[in-house]
Amino acid sequence: MRHLPAALMGLVLAACPASPVVAAEPDGWTDLLKSGKDSPWKSVDKNWIFTDSVSLAPAKPDAPAKTPRTKLLAAAPVEGGGVWVNGGGRVPDLITKQSFGDCEVHVEFLIAEKSNSGIKFHAVYEIQILDSYGKKTELSGDDCGGIYPRAELKPNYHHIDKGTPPKVNAAKPAGEWQTLDVVWQSPRFDDKGEKTANAKVVKAILNGQVIHEDQELKTPTGNNYTKKETPTGPFMLQADHGPVAFRNVKIKVK
Repeated sequence: MRHLPAALMGLVLAACPASPVVAAEPDGWTDLLKSGKDSPWKSVDKNWIFTDSVSLAPAKPDAPAKTPRTKLLAAAPVEGGGVWVNGGGRVPDLITKQSFGDCEVHVEFLIAEKSNSGIKFHAVYEIQILDSYGKKTELSGDDCGGIYPRAELKPNYHHIDKGTPPKVNAAKPAGEWQTLDVVWQSPRFDDKGEKTANAKVVKAILNGQVIHEDQELKTPTGNNYTKKETPTGPFMLQADHGPVAFRNVKIKVK
C-alpha cells in the first residue's frame, strides 16, 4: 500500500469514532478488505468475486471493429484473493459497520470503460469515480475525483448543480489501477446539535495529483443533500453503478 505523503500524515484532526469493529494495525491503518467473520462491512453480496488479478474483458469475437474493447471486467475467483470485483457490475454497496468522524482513506480502484463508482464519507458525501480519462472539456463534480453534484430523483434523476470539479483531470484509462487518498474532516456541531462548521475535504490526491484542498461541503451530495448531517457515519464503497474492482482499501482514524 502507498501511504499518504508526510505532509498529509502530519495533519492532526479531532475525531469521534465509534468502538472499533476491526482492529487497526500498529501504524493506525485498518484494512477494510477483510472477509468472513472479521469483515468490517454490514453485508457482502454473494456475487462479489475475490481474486488476485483483474483486467478488461475482451470484446466478443463477432463485435464490430470499432466497438469499445469492453464495458466489463474479467476476473477468476482465487481463494484468499485481495482484489474485490463487483461481479457483473451491479451489487449492493459496501457500507462499514463502524462509524467514523475525521479520518484518512486510501483506496485503489480499477474500472471498466464508461463505468461509475465512488466513495462516500458518512455514506452521504461522495467523491466520484468515473471513466473520465482524456476528457478535454470543462470538468465537473461528476468527473473522476469530483465532489458529486447535488441531485433530485423526480421527475427523473437530475443534477441541480455542478458539484465541485477536481483541480485537474488525473484519471487514468479504464483497466488501469488508480489510487485515491483523502483526508476527511467531519462537520462540527455545538452542544445543542447546531452545525458550527461544514464538512471538509482537507486534501484529496488522485494518482499523485492534488485534486482538492480545504474544500468545504455545505451539504451531503447527490440526492442525499437534504439528509440531516451528523458528526460520524459509515464509510461506503459504491458498487451498484458499473464494473469496479478494489484493492488496498484502508482507513485511519484521526
